[in-house]
Amino acid sequence: MDDIGDRFPDNEHFFGLVNFGNTCYCNSVLQALYFCQPFRDKVLVYRQQQKNSKKESLLSCLCDLFYMIATQKKKVGKIAPKKFIAKLRKENESFDNFMQQDAHEFLNYLLNTIAETVEGGSKEAGGTKPKDETDSKKPETTWVHELFQGQLTNETKCLNCETVSSKDETFLDLSVDVENNTSITHCLRGFSSTETLRSEHKYYCEECCSKQEAQKRMRIKKLPQILALHLKRFKYVEQLQRFTKLSYRVVFPFELRLFNTSDDASNPERLYDLVAVVVHCGVGMNRGHYISLVKSHGLWLLFDDDNVDKVEATQLEDFYGLTSDTQKNTESGYILFYQCRE
Repeated sequence: MDDIGDRFPDNEHFFGLVNFGNTCYCNSVLQALYFCQPFRDKVLVYRQQQKNSKKESLLSCLCDLFYMIATQKKKVGKIAPKKFIAKLRKENESFDNFMQQDAHEFLNYLLNTIAETVEGGSKEAGGTKPKDETDSKKPETTWVHELFQGQLTNETKCLNCETVSSKDETFLDLSVDVENNTSITHCLRGFSSTETLRSEHKYYCEECCSKQEAQKRMRIKKLPQILALHLKRFKYVEQLQRFTKLSYRVVFPFELRLFNTSDDASNPERLYDLVAVVVHCGVGMNRGHYISLVKSHGLWLLFDDDNVDKVEATQLEDFYGLTSDTQKNTESGYILFYQCRE
């Protein structure tokens, strides 16, 4: 690890996180988020703003952990995120055990919890709004939403009168189905593919005042600053009564442009760069291990709990997944973090 320290600028730190008994799901996501620079900046600014607050929250523990990493005298080493893990287990009983958890569920919980904490803090700071304000029902937009939130539009076209109705919904990450020997682009194409609603699934058309055959598709209306893509690698198999892992080979590029945008998308030309990958190792949902790959100052690093190693960019291909069932390597990209180019 010493040669890593010599290769990097003085203002960056690379610290592995100690595992407290199957907490790799947490460590891998925290490393990915730490190296999403806009997120790290917001967390450290929030810590500065809240430094006189005595209220401990999961966010305050995250702030302290990020600050601890960012202010280390050494460039490389390891840190025990003891306070953060203790708070996580206290706040959410799902994580209050020594079993392997799902990294995507943790990411989801963490982002939503941070957003709620920030929202709660801004309400306390700003007082209550007058009752007659028209936007009182509008949800608060926090810096978490500014970074991660995108918007989908669900379009349904009646095949009888051709009227198109659309309904918008927001997301903090996108979950996409996976198929073997494909790419992220293919997965996103599947996500936005047109589905025909017929027979017992017919759509009730307001214009026709009756159930009609229709075409439905989901497209992206607002592209987020940080795009978190979750590959749905765990599938429930009825016959086995359990989840099995789809170790399919799915290629993820270093650069990504989304094409499945709506006609009225605000920023359809947005170009993304891959900044972090959370990798699942193993064949099962509850028996595997998580590691993360992050990009920093043009170089790639692999974080495996408290171990930090430099890797070549070409080695990321090892984490696409399997090309056949006979291969033994089960390390496959599970959550991808893409950051838009300014």
